[in-house]
Amino acid sequence: MFLCRNCKSADNFDLFPSSEYKGNGNIEVISDKNGTLKISADNLVFTPDLFFMNEYAVCGYCGSIGLWEYSE
Repeated sequence: MFLCRNCKSADNFDLFPSSEYKGNGNIEVISDKNGTLKISADNLVFTPDLFFMNEYAVCGYCGSIGLWEYSE
């Protein structure tokens, strides 16, 4: 789970792809059967890490950027 250090909301985020991204931009946030957060970008599925979140995720509640931390 990812926690916003500013407002403390958990896993409430929007993603913004790099301007250099050449794909279709079909991005979806999903959870696998174990509850692990996964991101699907143009049908390529991966598990985000803290570096990814701080580079490409904005808090969906307060709008903070680069303020994510791990939470259990």
